[in-house]
Amino acid sequence: MSSDYRWDMASLQGELSPNDVEVRLLSSPVDLEAASEILMQVWGSNTPIVSREMLRAVQHSGGYISGAFEDGRIVGASFGWLAHHQGESALHSHVTGLLPGARHLGLGRLMKSHQREWALERGLSWITWTFDPLVRTNAWFNIGVLGGEVAEYLPNFYGTMTDSINANDESDRVLVAWRVDDSGAKTPTNPDSRQEVATPEDIVTLRRTDPQATAKWRQEVRDALTTALANGFVVVGFTKDGSYQLERPL
Repeated sequence: MSSDYRWDMASLQGELSPNDVEVRLLSSPVDLEAASEILMQVWGSNTPIVSREMLRAVQHSGGYISGAFEDGRIVGASFGWLAHHQGESALHSHVTGLLPGARHLGLGRLMKSHQREWALERGLSWITWTFDPLVRTNAWFNIGVLGGEVAEYLPNFYGTMTDSINANDESDRVLVAWRVDDSGAKTPTNPDSRQEVATPEDIVTLRRTDPQATAKWRQEVRDALTTALANGFVVVGFTKDGSYQLERPL
């Protein structure tokens, strides 16, 4: 099972048409079945990423289930549950995905805005989620666009994965924490201490074409980020050309 967010650069720049696209909460068995099928399509899995029954349990127990719609047709889905981060209440957003043809509409940004409003209405302080640190578009959106904080590096977090996106690679993840109410001040850092960690241009394609190069990138980025974080550096940004920027706190 994957907890990644699937974006592309066009989706970050697309124009929203409120008459054509929407994000709304899901609760009926029919809608939850559709969400389960969408996520299976997004990850190219032969088995459900999450079953309708599990989605129903998450929704009934107070969790978050939403669908993204284009012209009334479901093209994306998201789900998560109540959690804690740094001793405060949070929504842990476990899986969010959009079909490839829907990634030019700005729905990715709209889905995150919907999550934020849901969390604000319930008095939550954070939204957390994970993503593959080698996927540039995800890192740029999560850090460069949303301003999420890198809270933790999680080596091989899920163990072996078999979906068409993650196969032939270890499942390293970065935990992102996004402050819901923007009340937390950013930690001041020293620009003179800046270091950068590069990422591959397209890890999804590289997994299929060159497993050895994939493993090399995985180890290099893992070593660089875990060492920097262990030495007190914090991630302050992600460049459009694919590098993490880290600085020491003042």
